[in-house]
Amino acid sequence: MLRKEFIHIRRDPKLARIVFIAPIVQVLIFGYAVSTDVTNVATAVLDLDNTPESRSVVGRFVDSGYFTVTERAGNVRDIDGILDNSSASLVIRMDNGFAADIRAGRPARLQLILDGTDSNTAGIVMGYSATIINDLARSIMIERIDRTGLRSSVREGVDLRIRPWFNETLSSRNFYVPGVMAVLIMLITLLLTSLAIVREKEMGTIEQIMVTPISKLEFILGKSLPFAIIGMIDVAVIALVGTLWFEVPMRGSLLLLFACAVLYLTTGISAGLLISTICQTQQQALMSVFLVFFPCILLSGFMFPIANMPQVIQWITYLDPIRYFLVIVRGIFLKGVGFEGLWPQMLALTIMGGVLMVFATMRFKKTMS
Repeated sequence: MLRKEFIHIRRDPKLARIVFIAPIVQVLIFGYAVSTDVTNVATAVLDLDNTPESRSVVGRFVDSGYFTVTERAGNVRDIDGILDNSSASLVIRMDNGFAADIRAGRPARLQLILDGTDSNTAGIVMGYSATIINDLARSIMIERIDRTGLRSSVREGVDLRIRPWFNETLSSRNFYVPGVMAVLIMLITLLLTSLAIVREKEMGTIEQIMVTPISKLEFILGKSLPFAIIGMIDVAVIALVGTLWFEVPMRGSLLLLFACAVLYLTTGISAGLLISTICQTQQQALMSVFLVFFPCILLSGFMFPIANMPQVIQWITYLDPIRYFLVIVRGIFLKGVGFEGLWPQMLALTIMGGVLMVFATMRFKKTMS
């Protein structure tokens, strides 16, 4: 059975390209496309004060590297058109008297108008803007204290120093690229194994296999081991692309990663074989794979935090193998976590893979009868 499956893969060049080349292309696309980092925010400026102080505010936004001034409004009425046409996501408005208020020690009014259509991006832009404005206010306060000579009478405030661990640059790419490995490996194994038995049925060779002395377990292993080997090769390829091309840190054990990948592949292969025993045609198998795969992505925590989901949905996520492997790959890549920290996820994948394999074997017995 093993030789038969490998011969079939070798004689199908399209399948070989899908198995070995497609993961590289997909991880490159996902690595660049899947990102929550917000940069080059299109910004419009309405500066009715037109003073060095007001221009300094705009300069702080531009110098931060997150904002790009794409348009300048002439009056307040222009703001509606700018936001309606989506030519800018942020409008900085400063009225007459902005600099005079600063010099006089009065609160200077500064308005930031955001396009809230994309709430996630708007929230991030608000965070960036708040940091810039807070730094501006602190600079004005220090300058005022120096000018009045009251520095000696002012106590120092809280010295806040933030140090992110594991992802020092807070790059979303470091978070998502290891997750792409989990998603792609599950997709490939589900697709390949879900067609394994169905293809024999459509080609009419299932009857020939039934009369051979091969046992049920040998048949299942012969169908699954080639795809497990292919899956391990894909794990190695995606890990190389992630670390060498995207420079995602690899702080944990590579051996542990492959050991966990075996458990994860067993789960995906078992689920694919179960689908293959249920379906009668390859078209049915493909539709079934996508009906299973997309909910698994949504419930895995890859795109949306599980903690933000309703409690009932959070319970359902415990049936999702991608959820456990995401914890494993991110823990190994970013945190360098060992077996002592990942054994619960490994145990869950072992149980899940074993149960699915038993169901697939039982279902195959029914089809043989």
